[in-house]
Amino acid sequence: MAMTETLSGVPPVQAAPGAVRDPRRYVRPRRRWLTAAKALRRLLRDKEDTGQVFEIMGALNGPTTARNFERLMAMPGGGKLAWEHVELAPKLMDGAWLDGFAAGTVGAAYRDFVRSEQLSAEGLASISRERRGTAIDDPHPYAWFGRRIRDTHDIWHVLSGYHRDGLGESCLVAFSYGQTGSLGWAVIALGAALRSRKGRHPYAQAIWQGYQRGKAAKWLPGEDYETLMAEPLEAARRRLGITPPTLYDAIPTDARDVAVPAA
Repeated sequence: MAMTETLSGVPPVQAAPGAVRDPRRYVRPRRRWLTAAKALRRLLRDKEDTGQVFEIMGALNGPTTARNFERLMAMPGGGKLAWEHVELAPKLMDGAWLDGFAAGTVGAAYRDFVRSEQLSAEGLASISRERRGTAIDDPHPYAWFGRRIRDTHDIWHVLSGYHRDGLGESCLVAFSYGQTGSLGWAVIALGAALRSRKGRHPYAQAIWQGYQRGKAAKWLPGEDYETLMAEPLEAARRRLGITPPTLYDAIPTDARDVAVPAA
C-alpha cells in the first residue's frame, strides 16, 4: 500500500523542515507480516526478549499511531496535551516526583511496582531504540504519541491489575489491543492464547477477558497522566471503567508464569 496515502484525506503532520526523514511514513507505512511472524516466534521462545515486542509493533503498526493521534486531537483537552507534548519517561524516572505521591494513589502504586520489579521507564525506552530504522525519537507529533504509549505500559499494569508474570503480560497485551486497535498487540495476544490453550487453567479465557476489559474502559491514551497519577487508585479505576481481572485473579500465582510473552 502506498506510503503517501493519508487518513480521511488529512495531510501528514509536518515537523520542522529537515527534522524528519519522511513524515508520510507515519501515516500509512506498509505492514511487514513476515518480519512480525519471525519476531513472534522468537518472543514465544523467550518471553523476556522484550525487543521482539517492539519489532512486532513496528512491523504491524501501520496507520494506528496516526489514527490514534487524530483521536486524541478530536477529544476535549486532547489538543492541549498534544501542544504541551509532555515526555513521560523523564517524569517517571524522577524519584523525587514519584516519592511525592501519597499512599493509595496511582503514582504510589506505580512507584512500588517499578521499584519492586526493578524496572525503569528509561530501560523500556532504550530497548525500543534498538530496533533498526526506528522513528521513535523523531521530533514529530506521531512519534511523540508512540513514546506516550510506550512509556505508560507499566502504568497500565497498575491500572489493569495485571502483574509481570507471563500471563499478566499477555493479558495486558490484549488489554492494549482493546485500547489502541494496534494489530501488533493483537498478534502477540493471539500467539500467547494459542500457546497456552492446552494448559490446565483458563489462560486463553483470561487473555480474552483482557481484551474485553481494554475495549470497555475509557480511552487511556487521552488521559492527563500527571493528574491521573495523583488520583486514588481504586477511584481512578472506577472513573475509567476498568473492571477487576477476575479470570486472571482466579488462576494461582504460581501457575501464571506460563510460556507466553513478557515485557
